[in-house]
Amino acid sequence: MKKNIKNNVYWVGKNDWEIRNYQSYEYSTRRGTSYNSYLIQEEKTVLIDTVLRPFSAEFVKTLAKNVDLLSIDYIICTHSEPDHSGALPDLMSLIPNVPIYCTEDGKKSLLGNYHQDWNFRTVKSGEKLSLGNGKELIFFEIPLNYWPDNMFCYLTQDHILFSNGIFGQHLCTELLFNDLVDQCELNSETIKYYANIMQPIGKLITKKIDDFLKKNLQVDMICPSHGVIWRDNPLQVITKYLMWGNNYHENQITIIYDTVYSGTYTIAQNIAKGIHSADERINIKLFNASKNDKNDMITEVFRSKGVLVGSPCLNQGILGSVSIFLEMIRGFKFSKKAAVFGCYGWKDTSIKIMETKLKEAGFDIVMEPISFNWFLTDEALDTSTNYGWLFYDILSRSE
Repeated sequence: MKKNIKNNVYWVGKNDWEIRNYQSYEYSTRRGTSYNSYLIQEEKTVLIDTVLRPFSAEFVKTLAKNVDLLSIDYIICTHSEPDHSGALPDLMSLIPNVPIYCTEDGKKSLLGNYHQDWNFRTVKSGEKLSLGNGKELIFFEIPLNYWPDNMFCYLTQDHILFSNGIFGQHLCTELLFNDLVDQCELNSETIKYYANIMQPIGKLITKKIDDFLKKNLQVDMICPSHGVIWRDNPLQVITKYLMWGNNYHENQITIIYDTVYSGTYTIAQNIAKGIHSADERINIKLFNASKNDKNDMITEVFRSKGVLVGSPCLNQGILGSVSIFLEMIRGFKFSKKAAVFGCYGWKDTSIKIMETKLKEAGFDIVMEPISFNWFLTDEALDTSTNYGWLFYDILSRSE
């Protein structure tokens, strides 16, 4: 369905209510997602991005009901991944000569994905495309580490920024605009999206945003490729990105663990007790890595100023859920303080493994670990509580 956004700009994307995992099982999408495609109908008609390949036939059929496909003058591909470009093969089979505007890297990716030598027009930052009626699209290359083909495009007069994946969230809604949706859901999905997707390249994104802001362009609306359109105070999400990209943390400590016979669980509980005794106002989050969503845990680690990780020793290693979590965050390069804890029977090898993995992920290990043999004694419980108090004290003195 074609939905009006502003003046002659329309949303023609697809809402995906059923998807629960994105990019295989790397990202949970409990609230679904959307594949946002935009249609501009001035003297020239422009389509910006398409949808995920499984929805290609539906997308083209619906688009044809809303606009004569032969009237489309230009197609803009702001990013070439299949969730944005997946309908191009079906669409281009009907309008093969329509030019596709993308970056040079976008052309390489589209050729690699679809093996079709379409009518590519590569663009660089600052180049403009006239749409008639005095309006132009201005292109801005936003090359990122794993999105080298990414770009913004900005519609003059209407002051709309089409931002691709940046400023989005995996949130499916028919309400379309940020001021209409549940604000708790929106805030939750926006920070989760940043923490799990943007944070590893946060400093680079901050630089690119700063470069764009230096153009002093009025921004009345931000249209990302996933989630809601920011029309009510759209600069709020830009402000959040700049804040999140600057060594962000809240007054929070997160404890991640897994356990076999409840020993490591009990240590985690007592560490939390010790932290709470030091500061009743601090937010403490505990997650059993085998029972909680890994993307939720990464989000809470992102929000924290300190992290503790615990596992018992199993087969001279650590439990699989903790290992998977530590492998996931290795590429995030979190600049946060951390400590580890655990239990063991015959060999105490888990502690060193966890410390090594945390260091590889960019964490600063600020305390010697605690690890207890066999069943926990009252002394071990007291030590665990004191460990939490000391961890909080170290974090407080370093601020």
